[in-house]
Amino acid sequence: MDVFLMIRRKKSTIFTDAKDTTSVLELKRMIEGILKVSPRDQRLFSKDNQQMEDEKLLQDYGITMMTARAQSPIQIGLAIRVDGEFEPLELTPYSSPPDLPDVMKNQETTNGTEQVA
Repeated sequence: MDVFLMIRRKKSTIFTDAKDTTSVLELKRMIEGILKVSPRDQRLFSKDNQQMEDEKLLQDYGITMMTARAQSPIQIGLAIRVDGEFEPLELTPYSSPPDLPDVMKNQETTNGTEQVA
């Protein structure tokens, strides 16, 4: 069955899908096709920051069609070897939009007139 993945590294995110019977090595080959980084220079990390082993299947890490849906893909961390050393896993948090100005917030209305607190 298809599983949906969100592969994150620093400020980059790759959305892809695979079968739950896909091996971690096969997933690394998919990433190689996108980033042009050899599978041996990649490390993947499951949701609990556990390094994923090449010979294991995605379903071995609890990545199934029930846990990795299109509306809520499973996040996988990616670290790449740079200058002979693997970089530390870094997942930059997404930014949040600023709060709405007061003039744009909904104001309560009572009997058709506005109530300002």
